[in-house]
Amino acid sequence: MNNRLTILLIIIQITFPELIFCQIEKNKIKKTNLTIEDYRKHAMTHNGNPALGEKIFTGKRALCSQCHTVDGSNKLAGPDLSAAGDKFSRSDLIISVLDPSSNIMTGYSLVTITTKDNKILSGIVKKSSKKELIIAGAGNTLQKINKERIKDQSTSKVSMMPTNLHSLLKKNEFTNLIAYLEKLKNKDTQSLNEIGSPLEIQQIPKPISIKLFFGKDLDLEKPVWFGEHPSRPGMFFILEKSRAKISLIRKTPNGRVIKKTFVEIPNEVYVTNDEGLLSLAFHPDFINNRKYYFMHEVKNGVRRGMVIGEREANKNLLIDSGKPTRKVLEFEVATQFHHGGGIEFGPDGYLYIGVGDGGPQEDPHGHAQDLTSFSGKILRIDVNNYKDGNSYRIPNDNPFIKHSHLKVRHEIFAYGLRQPWRFSFDKKNGDLWVGDVGQNRFEEISIVRSGENHGWNVFEGFELFSTKFMKPQEEEQYISPVVSFRRKHGVSITGGYVLYSNPNQNKSFDGVYICADFQSKRIWGIKQKNRKLEMIREIGKCPDQVVAFGRDLSGGIYAVGYGKGNIFKLNFNESIFE
Repeated sequence: MNNRLTILLIIIQITFPELIFCQIEKNKIKKTNLTIEDYRKHAMTHNGNPALGEKIFTGKRALCSQCHTVDGSNKLAGPDLSAAGDKFSRSDLIISVLDPSSNIMTGYSLVTITTKDNKILSGIVKKSSKKELIIAGAGNTLQKINKERIKDQSTSKVSMMPTNLHSLLKKNEFTNLIAYLEKLKNKDTQSLNEIGSPLEIQQIPKPISIKLFFGKDLDLEKPVWFGEHPSRPGMFFILEKSRAKISLIRKTPNGRVIKKTFVEIPNEVYVTNDEGLLSLAFHPDFINNRKYYFMHEVKNGVRRGMVIGEREANKNLLIDSGKPTRKVLEFEVATQFHHGGGIEFGPDGYLYIGVGDGGPQEDPHGHAQDLTSFSGKILRIDVNNYKDGNSYRIPNDNPFIKHSHLKVRHEIFAYGLRQPWRFSFDKKNGDLWVGDVGQNRFEEISIVRSGENHGWNVFEGFELFSTKFMKPQEEEQYISPVVSFRRKHGVSITGGYVLYSNPNQNKSFDGVYICADFQSKRIWGIKQKNRKLEMIREIGKCPDQVVAFGRDLSGGIYAVGYGKGNIFKLNFNESIFE
């Protein structure tokens, strides 16, 4: 989330926005009286000159290059923009500059720190260890802060980029800047695995049908999970991240939609742009024991953490019992993003938990390769057979339970993951499919097995990313993904499900794994054999950002639209996967 929210231009101010405008004032730049709509219309109806736009980007008026690289190095405070034209449409680029707070890229929110001697420091988190925090200001000015000095730490919902940056430019200059950003794309270089990282992805002749199932009348705010009630056909659970709320929704025979609150736990959940109530899983015996599980962030002072909670439904299974949450698992995370988000019960009855690397960007501390940390892992625990004094049991066949290192976490099932936002099990063979959100160049779909190292941050996709935490080949085997999507295809992968026969599906889709990209809204189908890609096709495009997929009791598939709060039903009956 996985990463899932984007801004393209950030101008960092160390503490106050006025610092940037001091430089603007010195340059004696006059602001225009044009409206935002004037700029938008001009940029949408004129091509612009990329060469002149580059001069705006690197010049002293906009100051873009103080915080952004365009060479893939990502060495400044703001995100690297070398693939901006691959990641985003022209319309998205325009919105990101005109309304920078509308979507702030994960990992680049302004963090404000108040020290115990009441000093205020602000910037982007670049590194976070147990002892110190390193934040970056304009021009990548680094500040080291001892964590013992921190009294409070907060994340702003407002972008660090000045909201009126466009007003310093003429309409044609703004359009030129957009044209330059649109031209920034990754080169289609040969991959180490051309089959698994295709240059082009063909579309099926007739795209699948994607129809609105639940719409705006439900007033959903940032939905992130959707699925049918385990024992009530036609009734669906939906989870709203920022409201920390789970609701039951259904349609009456006359088409009226009814939404009722199942449970709200805002006092337990810490909510920011990237944080909140993330996922839901029902116990395999939910109908009898009424237990369900969820994952969310918490914050205690300056300490951030993740919680796996357990609650019980009422006897009628239509509302929460009101009993307090039982904390199954709680652990600390380094920053405000990349916490994972997926939880699922496996065919073995154990609870699997997807945990991200915890940030900062590029995992500078190597959390994903560290077996003493939960970060960058898939965990596997038993929530049924725990003893008094414990909240869960570690299965005896977990891969690292007999590891010689005393601090290795025995809960770990697999490691080397960056941000496993959504994952699922193949209901026929038990394969664990994971959608792992990428860093700079690739998005990954992997089949994950016990004890495996899936490479991050040594590898991104099939390509070498860093040697800092790399181990000799004779000591470590790095498992490659089934598919590695290039930036021109997508920027934030959303894992889905393996399809099998149901009334809304052509038989050609049997065994096809469905996934999507959050930003481009493209939906893909994947066929593999022995974890090697055999066929991949673009099968459709969702009207909204696909943050998750849902499934009903008959195997029907739904897409959860994050931006507009809509739910869509996917129909595979009139299309052929070929």
